[in-house]
Amino acid sequence: MIIERRFNGPPGSGNGGYSAGLIGAELGGDAPAQVTLRLPPPLDRTLAVTPHGAGIAVRDPDGGLVAEAVPVDAFDAVVPPVPYDLAVEVSATYPGFTDHPFPTCYVCGPRREDGLRVFPGRLPDGRTAAPLVLPAETGTETVWAALDCPGGWSVIAPGRPYVLGRMATVIRAVPPAGARCVVVGASVGVEGRKALVHSTLYGPDGDLLAYARATWIAM
Repeated sequence: MIIERRFNGPPGSGNGGYSAGLIGAELGGDAPAQVTLRLPPPLDRTLAVTPHGAGIAVRDPDGGLVAEAVPVDAFDAVVPPVPYDLAVEVSATYPGFTDHPFPTCYVCGPRREDGLRVFPGRLPDGRTAAPLVLPAETGTETVWAALDCPGGWSVIAPGRPYVLGRMATVIRAVPPAGARCVVVGASVGVEGRKALVHSTLYGPDGDLLAYARATWIAM
């Protein structure tokens, strides 16, 4: 498998959610999957996928362990929805517009005109929300990517950047290109450098499309 350069998160490595989505897809089927990132996912390099325990391992050309993926049982990590218009309103207050650790991130980077442009603003109760219009090449990896950053921005603060460490995702449906969706995130708890967050993707009619739980690591 190859993570193309345009799907970066931090400069020089893959966006965590997008990379996890590509890796999770290697398990096959539509069952929930969990991906643990062990190294920053390298870009434009052929990664080896091999059986590993109950799942798979992904290694770089030098043999370093990039990630592990396993199937998981269904779980509950749904964040309550907000209307599309409210998501648009709070997105205008996205803190990443003025202070972003990785401003060229494919998902939430304000310097990426060709990215997903998911800009999660903060709601009064601490949740984040952002509108999302799906691109033409939407697939399951796009859904993983969209679910990634809104959870992270529920804990990211000025001078306190985080990166994705682990993500488990349940996908009920992949929305069509051009669909006006809403993605919401919430912090569940912080312990030391680890933050547990949830995120959820809703479709144009408010239908539940996908949700995720993730562990983010403070840098």
